[in-house]
Amino acid sequence: MSNSPAHPASTLRSEDWVACWLGFALILLALAGVQPALPSFSWTADSLGAVFAPDNLAASAVLGALFLVVAIGGIRLMGASVRTFVIGFPAVFLLAWLSQFIAGQAGMKTWGLTYVITGLVLGLFISNVLRVPRWMQGAVRTEYYIKTGLVLLGSNILIGEILQAGMLGVAQAFFVILVIWYVCFWIAKKLRVDDEFSAMLATAVSICGVSAAIAACGAVQGDRKKLSYVTSLVLIVAIPMMIVMPWVIAEFEISPIVGGAWLGGTIDTSGAVVAAGEIVGESAMNAAVIVKFSQNAMLGLAAFALSIWWTFRQGSTTGEKPSASIIWERFPKFVLGFIAASVLFSFALSPEFVDSTKGLMKGLRTWWFALAFVCIGLETRFRDLVSMDEGRPAIAFLLAQGVNIFWTLLVAWLLFAGVLFEVPAL
Repeated sequence: MSNSPAHPASTLRSEDWVACWLGFALILLALAGVQPALPSFSWTADSLGAVFAPDNLAASAVLGALFLVVAIGGIRLMGASVRTFVIGFPAVFLLAWLSQFIAGQAGMKTWGLTYVITGLVLGLFISNVLRVPRWMQGAVRTEYYIKTGLVLLGSNILIGEILQAGMLGVAQAFFVILVIWYVCFWIAKKLRVDDEFSAMLATAVSICGVSAAIAACGAVQGDRKKLSYVTSLVLIVAIPMMIVMPWVIAEFEISPIVGGAWLGGTIDTSGAVVAAGEIVGESAMNAAVIVKFSQNAMLGLAAFALSIWWTFRQGSTTGEKPSASIIWERFPKFVLGFIAASVLFSFALSPEFVDSTKGLMKGLRTWWFALAFVCIGLETRFRDLVSMDEGRPAIAFLLAQGVNIFWTLLVAWLLFAGVLFEVPAL
């Protein structure tokens, strides 16, 4: 493969950059006052009619049309087939709608089964029990959707708030990432997993799950089949952790704040972290969210560090001299959109505007993530998970997650139990 720099025009039309353009197009629309109503999905048997009320369905239709128009612009920029995307997108959007509808049921909320899980299960059912229709495949674009969602996530990562309320969370995130990344990479290499796969697994288990895996895949220019494998592992493993860990906290009488910090540092999806924290209590949920957001905030720094490390590692084996241009080429550009959105909402916009759009930004991000998690399921076949590298990557991930559980609990206890610092008021 040639390492000559790509033409600037073609580079700016890559999926990473297009995700930035899409994310900021939606942010600019919000700044201009275009703030579509978000459909509601909270329901019980007695209030089911509210979800299917004309106004709520109309809000879903308007949002779907907006997403389709914006997404088509990105598809055209990337030079992909607009026709096949337009044909398949309504079906993918409908599945994302169903994932949120199912997760919105009161009992599902009680059990902490969020749209992340329901979307994955819907996609897995279609891909493993039925079959993904060929006409839908043009709109099954996991990374396209989740990268756009990650740019929007930056609007909810307010740097000032994290530094003010979460210095202990930042400290925990740093020590967990530093140790667990190395442990997972070492385990994977001992199990004869290749460098590319090992880097994605280590980044996913140590930082923030799917988001981190996608950033790692961009940094090491990884195989998308391996990325699909890692993201599926992350989501599947998160389900039992989300249910079992709150029980462990209660059974062993772990402090809610320590337990929340433990949840935030080990469970690899934000939705599952919040759900598990809610089971334990309000202070646990606050601690869990602070730690998880601290890890999310480190995504940009981690992606940059990984790009540099990978460039030097590859250079030592291929004889290629690492350079700033190669590091830049391998850096996942959508992370810049994430950072830019965070800086914009942290420092450039008024607090009143940030507060007024927080719900909208979170809702739009949720929709992009819902599309992505459905697509992860649609792209994943259990037979492939079992057969790929004879299951060694899955074993490496599970072993590393086991180490992560014990190490993060120790760090959470040292930081949040009053051992080294005063117990924070959360």
